[in-house]
Amino acid sequence: MRHIIAAAILALAGTAAAADPIEGVWQTQPDEGSFAHVVISPCGGAFCGTISRTFQGTAEFQSPNLGRQIVIDMAPQGGGNYAGRVWRPANDRIYIGKASVQGDRMSLSGCVAGGLICKSQTWVRVP
Repeated sequence: MRHIIAAAILALAGTAAAADPIEGVWQTQPDEGSFAHVVISPCGGAFCGTISRTFQGTAEFQSPNLGRQIVIDMAPQGGGNYAGRVWRPANDRIYIGKASVQGDRMSLSGCVAGGLICKSQTWVRVP
């Protein structure tokens, strides 16, 4: 009986771990007229996001950025907050990254000067 209870507890713990708030598909905010869908999933002890679809206006198009990693090594900081790096396709630069997830919205920032100057976007979870 103990083995069954222990297995049930481990199964529930595994389900909770898989339900991290940052995991899933997110739609970026438009940047220079384009936006993307980004799939965020575990990578090592952190989370990474890869561009899975790209759009210009309302039309989907085949961007050369498809398959590129845009969210890099976002490590959980507690309370729905994450720290890592982000890549901005518009200028091909990697920035210090911060993310904060609340429900179906994520505020994602790319920062310079040790995090003193940041530019943020709000991403929306894709159902």
